[in-house]
Amino acid sequence: MLTFEQIKELIELVAERRLQGVEIERSGFRLKIDGYMPVPAPAAGAHVLTSPIVGTFYAAASPDAEPFVEVGSRVKRGQVVCIIEAMKLMNEIESDVDGVIVEIFPQNAQAVEFGEPLFAIRTS
Repeated sequence: MLTFEQIKELIELVAERRLQGVEIERSGFRLKIDGYMPVPAPAAGAHVLTSPIVGTFYAAASPDAEPFVEVGSRVKRGQVVCIIEAMKLMNEIESDVDGVIVEIFPQNAQAVEFGEPLFAIRTS
């Protein structure tokens, strides 16, 4: 079994080296640390809509509903493009420009951070 200090060192190493993660199994003890997940670069010349809050990204209003937008969708400023759930509140995120969605960065139900890219939008 690993000590708290050893676990802490592993976490720091994963973060420092920007590793994707590490998994250790020893004497029936298993530890998995997920790490760095690079955010792909947006399409050249595209406007990037970022997350205004920390929460969970949802592409649709409910699990059985169609997504608000898909790659290729034309959007207008003020149009709802996704929902971010934060502390049990569903926050509708609106496009801040007119254009066409060229990339959607997070997967449905993925945690997102403040300032993390959500959509690349080719402005029109």
